[in-house]
Amino acid sequence: MLLLISNANCQMTGFAVATVGWILTITSMGLVEWRLWYMDNTSIFPSSLVCVGLWKVCIYHRVGDYSGATFCYQYGYRDTYLPLDIRISQNLQLVASVLGLLGRASVIFALRNVYVGILQKSATFNPFVASGILNLASGICISIAVVWNHHSVMNGEGIIFLPSVSLPLKPSTQEIGSALLVACLAAFMMVLSGLLFLSYTSLSIECTPTIRMHAYLNFFHL
Repeated sequence: MLLLISNANCQMTGFAVATVGWILTITSMGLVEWRLWYMDNTSIFPSSLVCVGLWKVCIYHRVGDYSGATFCYQYGYRDTYLPLDIRISQNLQLVASVLGLLGRASVIFALRNVYVGILQKSATFNPFVASGILNLASGICISIAVVWNHHSVMNGEGIIFLPSVSLPLKPSTQEIGSALLVACLAAFMMVLSGLLFLSYTSLSIECTPTIRMHAYLNFFHL
């Protein structure tokens, strides 16, 4: 009985971790601070901070102690001037968000079945295992995007923006931004939730569905 309750705790923890990880995935997509470009003050390019995201770039000019966004440009799939790492990261993040959403739907379906006592172990389909696989795949997609962008920043790779953006090929210096750290945390939490759900197969013991149902009902009433 204690093992069954421990298993339920594991799955509820996995659901909570997956939810937070999915929210962080969506958040990292919208953040613009994937790369930080620092521009030296020259006659052509004034002193400024450029934040390069997956979907837009923003330029923050420094005037004394004040820094404000004076220009933001959005881009998408049709902008072929973007480097391969950004274009693939756009797709990877979108795929990761969809996989994470499907993983959450699968575990909600599984927990609902557990609560009403109709969940049975199946050799062909188990919604907890399906959710684990989906979350793992989501975490892997995010990890690839993070590692690739980090590699581009460390190698000082540039971006050929449109002339209307008025940015050079490469900045004076560049570093990773906070969005990359958020994506790292999202990847970790999605992988962790996937492992927690996949552990269902090793933690479950052979018993009748009725016994399993009572164990879960006892857990939910704690």
